[in-house]
Amino acid sequence: MLFSFRFFVILQGIDKNEYSMTTNVEIARKIAEVNYPLSRESVHALADVLVCKKYKKGERILDAGEVCRAMLFVEKGLVRQFYFKYDKDLTEHISYENGMVICIESYFHQEPTRLMAEALENTVLWEIPKREVEALAEQYDDIERLYRRFLEVSLIESQVKADALRFEPAHERYLKLQRRHPEILKRAPLVYIASLLQMTPETLSRVRSSLL
Repeated sequence: MLFSFRFFVILQGIDKNEYSMTTNVEIARKIAEVNYPLSRESVHALADVLVCKKYKKGERILDAGEVCRAMLFVEKGLVRQFYFKYDKDLTEHISYENGMVICIESYFHQEPTRLMAEALENTVLWEIPKREVEALAEQYDDIERLYRRFLEVSLIESQVKADALRFEPAHERYLKLQRRHPEILKRAPLVYIASLLQMTPETLSRVRSSLL
């Protein structure tokens, strides 16, 4: 007798009792709900290529020198993307539930990345492999639009951050983060929030105090 399994999990050193029982199809529906509506057929096609991975708090998800071969949908947890400059650890982006993680230059060029990713909490991610999703985008118009939406959101987030750093003072950058991503302020360590906003922890403390 043959069985077809849509749900498969890759062990990443976490106790099996901590596994989410969410299926690939449920995650595909959630991705569509958050980003762009898909037909039932497209939901199942997308579900077939999803891969679930779990990481403990502090575990590295992507390291410098590796190639970003998939976009990552965050089912649960908190993910920090960061890099080193002059031996200093700098935070580029923080993602949480229903967000996407992608090192966009490495992803498009399929070249080693300098941008790393780590779990700030125990985290459940779903890989959307580049080769497979691009093949699906050629077959299904709605998946093609979903894929385009992923990339639009990533580019817009990068532009919003770049504009804030260029044109806004520290307190406005903090308030914008508070409006757009309050979960980051609730859950991320202050040192990473300060780095994300490109200010010192002392400046962040003064900004927070002035807004009380």
